[in-house]
Amino acid sequence: MTMPFKQLFTAAVLALTVAFTATAGSQAKQTTTHEPDKIINFAKNVEKYAAGQGARAFIIARVGRPQKNLPRGIRFTHTAVALYSDITLDDGELVKGYAIYNLYQKAEQLDKSQLITDYPADFFWGADQLTAGVIIPTQEIQARLIDIITTGKNQQLHNNHYSVIANPMNAQLQNCTEHTLDMLNAAIYQTTDIAKLKANTQAYFIPQRVHMSRFKLLFGSMLQDDVTTKDHAGKVATVTFTSIAQYLAKYDLASQSVILGRNGQVLEAMTDMTFQSIRAPIKS
Repeated sequence: MTMPFKQLFTAAVLALTVAFTATAGSQAKQTTTHEPDKIINFAKNVEKYAAGQGARAFIIARVGRPQKNLPRGIRFTHTAVALYSDITLDDGELVKGYAIYNLYQKAEQLDKSQLITDYPADFFWGADQLTAGVIIPTQEIQARLIDIITTGKNQQLHNNHYSVIANPMNAQLQNCTEHTLDMLNAAIYQTTDIAKLKANTQAYFIPQRVHMSRFKLLFGSMLQDDVTTKDHAGKVATVTFTSIAQYLAKYDLASQSVILGRNGQVLEAMTDMTFQSIRAPIKS
């Protein structure tokens, strides 16, 4: 029996909504799908791994939606920078640990974002999978990242106009992973001048294609405030954890890029071969 047009249209809308929200996973205080003690143990294992590598600052990523719902080639939905810090607990005790500096989409205003600091257990609370992406920059880049964040320069790099598929080649819109890239580039080029950062992004960074038809992307922008292609002139591409790993590896700016499992074990060491499929010139 042929499905009526209304049902077909509704199904198409639902499918597109899933596809676009799947690329987000970039909000704070999400509902957990795992037992709290498992999330806490996982977060501790990620911290232990990073500390064991001597990381004072590193790139961290989570999977916020089922992998089957993510666009082809996109492996993580939220990326941020973690700094080894003094952390004050609720009882006033001072402990050492990693604080995570995020750009989070506003839940009540999806096309806007804010900068929020949280901690590993909070970061992974809404994760769909207990899997983490970890990129450890070189010691010099780590030191510069620490300076950028502790002096508040990361706030100068924040653009609160949010899009899930923001184009990193210009400064019109921004998502969490582009904000992470902007912080990295500010560390690499030692400037917070947005025009200079975007010029260098265009010259040296290769974003990852979003494999979805123009029609679907346009249709998605009609349904959700946080989806738009207005900042893209050619094929739609955005910053991902994978494209950042490729970028830093290409210029020898990272000591390692890995994917960790729930016990903190390395599931995959991301080599340059991992990135061959994402390389394609993109216009700003």
